[in-house]
Amino acid sequence: MLGGVLALAGCDAWTDPATRLAADIESQIGALEKREGGQAVIAHLPARSRQCEGPYRVQIDRVGALIVWCKDEAGATLASGSTSYASRFIDTPRTFIVEKTAGSLLQIRVERHAGRAVVVDAQ
Repeated sequence: MLGGVLALAGCDAWTDPATRLAADIESQIGALEKREGGQAVIAHLPARSRQCEGPYRVQIDRVGALIVWCKDEAGATLASGSTSYASRFIDTPRTFIVEKTAGSLLQIRVERHAGRAVVVDAQ
């Protein structure tokens, strides 16, 4: 029994798409140069979790929320999630809404401003 619980402990089945995006931001933010104006691109592919394999929409909100909608080919929402966890690592001066096709990579460009990682573009 304990072995089964431990095997599931790292499983994406217990998280939503926004939480997984926030985890990718946290794990990749270290690539941002420490100098003022330093840049990095954070890459995220929600299909890796097998819960969001179709088209998807991402909102990186200026108030610190991440929202992800996983859709079917007709555009109906199959799963969604939101979190503000990433606001610990990034600032977002304006809201970005990105529509992505199935299997496409989300790229979030960040720059260092006043010591913080700031989202400057999302595609």
